[in-house]
Amino acid sequence: MRRRGEAINGVLLLDKPYGVSSNAALQTSRKLLNAAKAGHTGTLDPLASGLLPLTFGEATKFSADLLYADKTYIANVKLGQTTTTGDLEGQYVETKPVTCDRAQIDEVLVGFRGEIKQVPPMFSALKRDGKTLYELAREGVQLELEARTVTIAYLEVLSYEDEVLTIEVTCSKGTYIRVLAEDIGRALGCGAHLVSLRRTKVGDLSIEDAVQLDDFRAMDAQARKAALAPIDRLMQSLPVVTLDEEQTVRFCHGQRLPLGLAECERVRVYGPDNQMVGTARITEYGVLAPERLIANQ
Repeated sequence: MRRRGEAINGVLLLDKPYGVSSNAALQTSRKLLNAAKAGHTGTLDPLASGLLPLTFGEATKFSADLLYADKTYIANVKLGQTTTTGDLEGQYVETKPVTCDRAQIDEVLVGFRGEIKQVPPMFSALKRDGKTLYELAREGVQLELEARTVTIAYLEVLSYEDEVLTIEVTCSKGTYIRVLAEDIGRALGCGAHLVSLRRTKVGDLSIEDAVQLDDFRAMDAQARKAALAPIDRLMQSLPVVTLDEEQTVRFCHGQRLPLGLAECERVRVYGPDNQMVGTARITEYGVLAPERLIANQ
């Protein structure tokens, strides 16, 4: 059965509110647009706010492009208290005096920059034997989890007041900020947990260009469509190849084009009207090989 709705293509940079799941934000936005097809580029926890790029129509073909992009967060970390989940959802486990000063904090943070090892939390969506870890954790099951390598590209203190440390973090896919908060607290000797988290960047996309859900809801249908960014907003970091009319027709039929271009892992491809028609790779022989194509709009 064909899903009802309009064939709307584009990207919505949404400022997801605190307490709303990514899927709920997606479904609300889809209904507001009356879009037939929608997806997102990776979830954001309900207890986190901030940038959630949503894709509609043909843009859903490129949702995976941002799954592996670095993300930037602003996190508030409460020192001196630990919880069962590493954030406000859990029960308080232990309280310790906080004796560190700003200089000691800066010194500890040095050890968390670059490639680090991080043990995933039990309260997470990772799966073991068909069950998510948080389901197992709620059943009282505790597992020995292997540490994973993640990359912290940027980590700086924005403020430190009343035992609350505010940090800005740019990290690789698979990084858990609440685990980072716990590990920082452990290194400081006082423990810590995450009290708030806001995502400000996903790859090249910024929260400054995002629209809040309430504002999007208040728009009329025309304004909502106008708020969508074009599909290629997801792939601004990829090099551009522009084809003439004949080459564009062949490319859109999935044909490989021997153009003598320099080898490149991925490029975005445009027709003579400056409309993106898909992505491709350029082989070692200079052949443009179609990867994902955008259907005629």
